[in-house]
Amino acid sequence: MTVNENTFSVDVRQRDHFEFDIVFDDAWPAIRVDEPMPIGRGAGPNAARLLAAAVGNCLAASLLFCLEKARVPIDHLEAHVEGTFERDDRNRLRIAGLSVTLMPDLGVEEGPTPRFDRCLDIFEDFCVVTQSVRAGIDVEVRVERGAGVAA
Repeated sequence: MTVNENTFSVDVRQRDHFEFDIVFDDAWPAIRVDEPMPIGRGAGPNAARLLAAAVGNCLAASLLFCLEKARVPIDHLEAHVEGTFERDDRNRLRIAGLSVTLMPDLGVEEGPTPRFDRCLDIFEDFCVVTQSVRAGIDVEVRVERGAGVAA
C-alpha cells in the first residue's frame, strides 16, 4: 500500500452476524464492532458510538495540541460525548446531535490564562473530524459482487 497524506483506508470484515472487525493496518489490533441487541449481540461498539468517539477524540487532541503549543501546562484531559437519535421524515433513525464535554485539568491553582482562553477560541477549527461532520461529507458508494463484479 502506498502511503499518501491525502488518503486513508480501513477494512471492515464480517466475523459473525452483525459483528465486524475494523482493520486499520498492521500497526494496530482490529476493533470489533457490533450492533446492540436485538439486532446484534452487543459484542462491541456500533458505528454511531465510533463516530461519537472519533469526534470526542479529535476535539480532545485538538485542544491538547493547542495547549501544548501555547505552553499551557495540562495534567490530564478527558472528553465525554453524548449522542441523540431521532427519526427523520421517512422514519429512519439518524444521529441528531452530539454533545461533547471536554474536561482539561490544568493542574494549576491560578486558573485559566489568556493563552488557555485563546486555545478555547480556536481549537475546534482544527478538529478534522468534527468540522467534516458539521459540514457534511460526500460519500461515494459502490457495491461489487464477489471477485470485483459490479452489482
